[in-house]
Amino acid sequence: MSGKEHIDKNATYVVVSNHQSQLDILAAFRTFFHFKWVSKIEVFKLPFIGWNMRLNEYIPLKRGDKDSILEMLEKCRKTLKEGNSVFIFPEGTRSETGILRPFKPGAFQLAHELKLPILPIAIDGTREVLPKYSLELKSRNPMKIQILPPVPYESFQHMSVEETAAFFRKKIGAHVSAHTEDAEEPMLVRTA
Repeated sequence: MSGKEHIDKNATYVVVSNHQSQLDILAAFRTFFHFKWVSKIEVFKLPFIGWNMRLNEYIPLKRGDKDSILEMLEKCRKTLKEGNSVFIFPEGTRSETGILRPFKPGAFQLAHELKLPILPIAIDGTREVLPKYSLELKSRNPMKIQILPPVPYESFQHMSVEETAAFFRKKIGAHVSAHTEDAEEPMLVRTA
């Protein structure tokens, strides 16, 4: 893992990362800073793991359900306003190929609304070790977790939510070996 020095443990971030494997969750806990997960509701139903998630007040999401998405966003707003960072996989599900899926807007909408910095994290290699739909470790290849420098709200405030999502997809994708990118990166506008 690299980039831990980029984390200010007293700051509140919208944390975004690509998602390759169930191992990503364990890897993200190695950052050793406090955040609340947004996770699919099915995980909350697992014995022990789900109970722990409920006790820690992580935020459930029923994918594809508009009411659940609105409820998740409201819980994220409340959590962020209380000073807790929120960790979201904006792809919405694990990539089977390693190539990043389009980023959904929710995390970026929250950062815009609450004027919060976004902390991007790039995860690479977990897909090869524990592929989607597998419970068997397939490889001993190294896994890389890179905590990239946080981007303050002022740097993306003039971008739309969609442009912000595309910018962070490209930023994270540059650190993922299977990722290919065809979209141009929107320019960040720096203000004094």
